[in-house]
Amino acid sequence: MSFTTRPEIRGTFGVVTSTHWLASAAGMRMLELGGNAFDAAVATGLTLQVVEPHLNGPAGDMPAILHFGATGESQVLCAQGVAPAAATPDRFDGLSLVPGSGLLAAVVPGAFDGWMRMLQDHGSLPLETVMQPAIAYARDGHPVLPRVSATIAGLADFFETEWPTSAATWLADGAAPAPHTLFKNPDLAATYQRLASSTGNTRHDQIQAARDAWRTGFVADAIFDYLADAKVMDVSGRKNRALLAPADMANWQASYEPTLSLTYHGWTVHKTHSWSQGPVLLQALAILRHADLAALDPFGAEFVHLVTEAIKLAYADREAYYGDPDFFDIPMDHLLDDAYAAQRFAMIGPDASDQQRPGRLPGLEHLADAYIARAVRDFAAGTGASAGEPTMAHLTERRGDTVHLDVIDRHGNMVSATPSGGWLQSAPVIPGLGFPLGTRAQMFWLDQGLPSSLQPGARPRTTLTPSFAEKDGRKLVFGTPGGDSQDQWQLIWFLRFVHHGLDLQEGLDAPLFHSTHMQASFYPRKADPGGLMIEPAFGQDTLEELRRRGHNLTVTDPWSIGRLTAAMRAPDGLLQAAATPRLMQAYAIGR
Repeated sequence: MSFTTRPEIRGTFGVVTSTHWLASAAGMRMLELGGNAFDAAVATGLTLQVVEPHLNGPAGDMPAILHFGATGESQVLCAQGVAPAAATPDRFDGLSLVPGSGLLAAVVPGAFDGWMRMLQDHGSLPLETVMQPAIAYARDGHPVLPRVSATIAGLADFFETEWPTSAATWLADGAAPAPHTLFKNPDLAATYQRLASSTGNTRHDQIQAARDAWRTGFVADAIFDYLADAKVMDVSGRKNRALLAPADMANWQASYEPTLSLTYHGWTVHKTHSWSQGPVLLQALAILRHADLAALDPFGAEFVHLVTEAIKLAYADREAYYGDPDFFDIPMDHLLDDAYAAQRFAMIGPDASDQQRPGRLPGLEHLADAYIARAVRDFAAGTGASAGEPTMAHLTERRGDTVHLDVIDRHGNMVSATPSGGWLQSAPVIPGLGFPLGTRAQMFWLDQGLPSSLQPGARPRTTLTPSFAEKDGRKLVFGTPGGDSQDQWQLIWFLRFVHHGLDLQEGLDAPLFHSTHMQASFYPRKADPGGLMIEPAFGQDTLEELRRRGHNLTVTDPWSIGRLTAAMRAPDGLLQAAATPRLMQAYAIGR
């Protein structure tokens, strides 16, 4: 069975994939100017902030995995901002959850400093050269995506009534921009031009000056001048202030750390640590090492069932045990241990489970019990399912999400990054800057004593999760937007690649599914026990068999699940890249 709709991109000079064609082109331009993968990734990432503002922004979040061709080493760049120093549970008096919109949920803006640190430490091109594509598209305009238009239109009345600074940016002509018309953001263009024009004696000093201007200079001044008096409506139904303070921005910067890895059928798979959901991919792989997936039809009911049940078990552990390892002793060695994975695999039966089943780790049983109690409580309260990255669900069905990019250069340097947050629908635009703050604090629990409890200075347990894998000289970067579905779609794609020989593009084109069983990461933290969303291309026989096994199916529209991209380097230097045809805007470019 073949699902390929377009060929893979192949080349030897460099490849760039992203969830928007203009961003992919911006990254390739950097490679053609003599830059490396890190220059290209930064140009791609900054352009994504301009052309997909409903999916990411400068004040959002950005984890990346970097691989260095010269040394063969890999590392994580963490640009996930932390909770403000004032973010204690008593500041959320009367609320059971951190709101999913507005100012109260703001953490330290992380994305811009992350991109600048990548460029400063590993790039080669001048700052203004790398920032120029984003500046030009913000200043001169870009064709607005239909989904951006619809998101703005759905919030137009709310912007005008409650968030007038957002109305001034997104409704500049008095109405939402029509799909495919040129849209400009002159304030963001001016902000980025001023940052790009920072001065310094060296390239390193110039980029440091831009980082300083962001953290303690004119950008920070504009943010805190606005926050001094701002009190705005959010999803809680009341007006709240931000807890973010100047010292929070001044004292934080993006950082590096080792990857977390696991070997699966000869592939070493690298992920971010437990401040993200990245380890669930590794846990699911560890569980599925005990199944003979190669013998299964990758589009059949048994494959879907086994993978779904493994996902449920891995995500249950995510909810019980993941959080910022700087603030909680995360039992990751136990969670990735093969004996533990074998025990978890033995829990998978022939029928779908509708129970939340975190592992019961010695001495940490109370965390498993706390998660089950939360899930039961919130489901009993009438919550349903959501696997995307929702914001403003009380006002509109338009939902925020994420972007992704992969880059490989001719030297073998590689980047996989999944930026998100700071959506146009998440919070009011900061006057004069052209972008809003993010709302990632909604991923904390206000209940105390948990790995993911709200604590000043802690990283929220984000859903953002880029991937890097290597085997016998082959190097592979991949990822996707999709909130709680990110590691599910990546898992399915990777399993078919490893076990069934689907090439990069064929795997991206193949039908997908994801579980909505787990408690969601985004406000209002919904769960749908036994829920499984699946594309109709699996066929009626497969769908009926899954229903017979007890899966609560929601059959989606065709070609509506997943936004994966991937790129690979062979030992001989041949590069391959692929991008999903879904939504018809992700692109792979290379030569």
